[in-house]
Amino acid sequence: MIEKEAITDFDVHELIKKRWSPRAFSTKPVDLIVIKELLEAARWSASSFNEQPWRFIVGIKDQNKAYEKILDALVEFNQLWAKNAPVLILACGSRKFEHNGKDNRHYAYDVGQAVASLAIQATDANLYLHQMAGFDPGKAQEALNIPNDYDPLTVIALGYKDSPDTLNDKLKEMELKERTRRPLSEICFGDTWNFPL
Repeated sequence: MIEKEAITDFDVHELIKKRWSPRAFSTKPVDLIVIKELLEAARWSASSFNEQPWRFIVGIKDQNKAYEKILDALVEFNQLWAKNAPVLILACGSRKFEHNGKDNRHYAYDVGQAVASLAIQATDANLYLHQMAGFDPGKAQEALNIPNDYDPLTVIALGYKDSPDTLNDKLKEMELKERTRRPLSEICFGDTWNFPL
């Protein structure tokens, strides 16, 4: 199994270095208690007005109907590899504040924070996840009876890593590609936009 720990310019927590998004997943099941621990980490994330606009539909392979419905909503390319992951999670967000019914323009940001907490907790448990935008939100919404005021935002494949050799050649090449990030100078500014920090 390959290790893809990030080579960072500055010192960051080991869990952040270790977190990455593989496509080679083992079919080994993930214990339900462990899944709930990851969701508990997401539950305690920060959110605007403490609204906690996130909702997660958890599909567990060979254990519930949600798994196949989530898998079916994925684009074909993602189905190729995600079908091996033992858990598929659909993360949704409420567009409205519950306390006053007004639009919550931060809901997607808050769901992202919750998923980031889930990702770090997963990494600590030696689990990996791969978040996907490549799915049909309308299909997922209908198949899983998601209320109209919630948006399906991302599908998360979750499980243990497997060898890149389990993937086809194109996916294997993607799996083995070096991890890179833009330099801080491109994403962090001082004083004004594009002014060096």
